[in-house]
Amino acid sequence: MAVLLASCVWLSGCATTQNPDPLEPMNRATFALNEGVDKVVLKPVATAYKAAMPAPVRTGVSNFFSNLSDPWSGVNQILQGRVKEGASDFGRFGINTTFGLLGLMDVATGWGMPHQGDSFGDTLRTWGVVGGAYLVLPLVGPSDLRGLAALPIDSLASAPSQISDSRTANVLRALGIVDKRAHLLEVTRMIDDVALDKYSFVRDAYLQRRERRRGGETLDHEGEGEAEEMESP
Repeated sequence: MAVLLASCVWLSGCATTQNPDPLEPMNRATFALNEGVDKVVLKPVATAYKAAMPAPVRTGVSNFFSNLSDPWSGVNQILQGRVKEGASDFGRFGINTTFGLLGLMDVATGWGMPHQGDSFGDTLRTWGVVGGAYLVLPLVGPSDLRGLAALPIDSLASAPSQISDSRTANVLRALGIVDKRAHLLEVTRMIDDVALDKYSFVRDAYLQRRERRRGGETLDHEGEGEAEEMESP
């Protein structure tokens, strides 16, 4: 982690307000790789999943994965000094796991405990770690150097990583990816229709979202996720 954070500080000097994407040639190559994987594998699977599963079932699956992420969000809220919000995330997890049938139903939102979904990247931002240069990660999508530093911690803290049985963990990971991709089918279709340069469109949307976050503007996490992941396969 220390090496990654040091790299963020060093490499951030390469990025400026006028040129937030100094790694563009490499990023475009990675973007093309991600697009190829999405076209051949993920988009067809997500399309079939959406066609085969009724909307209430897909909603239940999305709620289930959202619920699994709430405890880690609570930890990050507390690390940011937002103890009340962190307690809300833990309470949300307890309510939805019990009254919401293992998280298949989102009861807590109606009880005044909305989904917040903070990651370790949000914690680093609160601690003053700059975002740095824009970066497209293989099979992940748009990010930045701060996101790269946070990725190993978020991955280790994810629910599938806590499961000892590798087969079960891999099934959960695969289902989570397919569910997320199915949720973004309409968004990516719109981008394909309107964007002359899809890479630039996605990059600019991500950087605009990051700037709004830095300014302290509160964003809806569903829309926020779309801005961040709409290129991700």
